[in-house]
Amino acid sequence: MFSVIFVVLQVLLVFIAVYQFGLSMFGLMKNKSRKKHAPKKTFAVLVAAHNEEQVIGALIENLKKLDYPNKLYDIFVICDNCTDRTAEITREHGVNACVRTNANQRGKGYAIEWMLKELWSMPKQYDAVVMFDADNLVAQDFLRHMNDDLCEGKQVIQGYLDTKNPEDSWITAAYAITYWYCNRLWQLSRKNLNMSNFLGGTGMCFDSKLLKEMGWGATSLVEDLEFSMRCVQRGIYPVLNYDAKVYDEKPMSLRASAKQRLRWMQGHFNVARNYFFPLLWASIKERNITKFDAAIYTISVYNTLLGFLLTIWLWIDIAIPGPNVIQSIYEHLPWWLVAIAVIATVLQFPVALKLESVKSKRMYAHLLTLPVFLITWWPITLYAFFTQNNKTWSHTQHTRVLRIEEVQSK
Repeated sequence: MFSVIFVVLQVLLVFIAVYQFGLSMFGLMKNKSRKKHAPKKTFAVLVAAHNEEQVIGALIENLKKLDYPNKLYDIFVICDNCTDRTAEITREHGVNACVRTNANQRGKGYAIEWMLKELWSMPKQYDAVVMFDADNLVAQDFLRHMNDDLCEGKQVIQGYLDTKNPEDSWITAAYAITYWYCNRLWQLSRKNLNMSNFLGGTGMCFDSKLLKEMGWGATSLVEDLEFSMRCVQRGIYPVLNYDAKVYDEKPMSLRASAKQRLRWMQGHFNVARNYFFPLLWASIKERNITKFDAAIYTISVYNTLLGFLLTIWLWIDIAIPGPNVIQSIYEHLPWWLVAIAVIATVLQFPVALKLESVKSKRMYAHLLTLPVFLITWWPITLYAFFTQNNKTWSHTQHTRVLRIEEVQSK
């Protein structure tokens, strides 16, 4: 009985793994032809900030120098429950500091919802809204790429998420490697298949008419994923702009990283609970592969949890003296098939680095420490499962002050 349950669960995980691997093959090639449009769209650039006095100045300087007509975009820094000099520094740079104080509704999702209401009430209106985090740096041509997609009728656009500090520690290196992998073999593959991409929390662009119609309504701990699923439900598929780069600061210590990822996983469980079955039923009813893919994506957090529990279950069975109670699916597969699966799993990350033209030997060396980082997802996800009802937002402190020229020269 135990073996049957174990094998059934393993088969489920294998199916999802094979499905994702099949999708990733469509990310091996990228289409370089893109139609260019003259600057036309106007942008409200929103920066979500909570006690970001150390990094906000560098981002504002960066945004003010974007390769886009200054008259076509304005910058608004959401100073959300700040107790430091974030608002003061913002004003010193000649940018709109929008101060919000609400101790009961803390977090980026609430801050964005509040800011959009403020934005819609202003005399000047904008064609689109772009969102960044205060620790980001942005490629100079970012708004040009957003303008191109908006002129082509796109309504929700996700830029290419990169890291600004990949060589600071083995933790930031692991983040960078997983970002490069996801950009190429998760996001680009879905774009090439005309399926929905998924928002990454920053470097996002939204058509203003759509935002006014839908409302933000995403106040979970992972507001980006929540809004992505709301869009897919409505048949509006976010699209990746592979050329529009935004650089995100990543925590340097395992402790800070675990705290950040715990928040992500808690929010992800919440989204899975609310959107998996509605999207799955809709995909069956409409015969819609994109909605099916989105449903599968929502439960990726359960895949991690289930993989962890099955691994522990198997290890315990092996450690107990006597005949094994559990039979693994791999015992019934030819050795060469198992070998191919293992090799494909190991090679996907170095292949992603090669495809993304990563030249740093240190990054390739950090492939050796990457498995440790990936394994740390297991206890984090387990703890998140038991604390998923916790909706208290936790702030990740940002201190790495870099300029866009420094990041792009590496």
